[in-house]
This record gives sequence, C-alpha cells and structure tokens, in this order.
Amino acid sequence: MTNRDDQQIESGGDWLEEYEGQLAIDVYQTPESVIIKAPIAGVKPSDLEITVNDEVVTIKGHRRTSDDVPKESYFVQECYWGAFSRSYVLPIAADAESSQAALKDGILTITIPKQERTRTRTIKVLGT
Repeated sequence: MTNRDDQQIESGGDWLEEYEGQLAIDVYQTPESVIIKAPIAGVKPSDLEITVNDEVVTIKGHRRTSDDVPKESYFVQECYWGAFSRSYVLPIAADAESSQAALKDGILTITIPKQERTRTRTIKVLGT
C-alpha cells in the first residue's frame, strides 16, 4: 500500500481530486504542418481551451461524468474524470495564427502550419 493509498483511507477522501490529469498525445508532421492528436472521449468542445504560440501548444479541459454514482458503489474506477492539461514544446517554428482544432469521434486534432523557412540560396563568389 502506498502513501497515497494510506491518505485516501485515513482521510476518507479521494486524493485524485487534488491532481490534474495529463493528456496523452501523438505528434507528427506533414510537409506543411505539425499535427497533434489526443483521445478525449466524453469532453465537449466548450470544455476545452487550446492555446498555441510559436513554441508551445497547451491543451486544457475538463471531463465531466454524467452519473451521480456514489464512490462507494464502484468496484473499479479507472477512467479519469476531472480537469486535465498538457503542454508540448513544438520542435520547429510554427504559425500560431493559422492553427486549427477539430473534435471528431472523441479525437482532438490540432493542425499547426509550419512557418515559411528562408530558402537556401547559392552565392556566387566574385574574383578581383
């Protein structure tokens, strides 16, 4: 039994209520964008806040249970209900102003266009 288990038993409370859950994400790139996907089933778009700047994406939200089941009635309670957040440092320069987010079938997809990079050019060396 861990200390947290002891705290829960002694206080009779739920120690998870004091903590914010961390959201699992997948991040990949296409030639034009960085894509972030996160499974957030049961979360309404109105319960999400997404901030994007040139370096960091932060996803905050709240998963609400619709049940009024007393805690003592559960045999197992593995699903996380409550506030969650996740910040991710982008590995490349991004265009925060053109970012978009969509929620479909319980999957949040954030599309962040890459910034235009300065093109490499060849410089001709002139002799004297």
